[in-house]
Amino acid sequence: MNNARHVVCPHCSAVNRVPGERLAEQPVCGKCAQALFSGQPVELDQAGFERHLARNDLPLLVDFWAPWCGPCRTMAPAYAQAATQLEPAVRVAKVDTEQAQALAARMGIRSIPTLALFVGGREVARQAGAMDSRSIVAWARSHLGA
Repeated sequence: MNNARHVVCPHCSAVNRVPGERLAEQPVCGKCAQALFSGQPVELDQAGFERHLARNDLPLLVDFWAPWCGPCRTMAPAYAQAATQLEPAVRVAKVDTEQAQALAARMGIRSIPTLALFVGGREVARQAGAMDSRSIVAWARSHLGA
């Protein structure tokens, strides 16, 4: 049974094939030799978002936020803590809606922070408003059937 997963490197954007059973073994990128998972959300611009959405076999959890947003800044440490619990089963990312305004408009982001969960390149769940780390993890897992 082939359970290899395509994982986009958060550093160089190379696509790596990682056997499913080795995801938790701190795999490194075959191109740049940096860790594929850092326990921190990956900052994505529009091109990075598109690449992670299209080429990752992992679910993608995205926090759409902005630097001027108080609730976004308040939630940031909780989101980072959630990343340590969700990786490597889920790619955890952040998109600055000020820097990626066209993407935010295309995705219909009306309030921030907004979490969106994508599986197989398609959005499966969305939640607006700040949450604590436990709630973020529980929300994501509930929509993944985990």
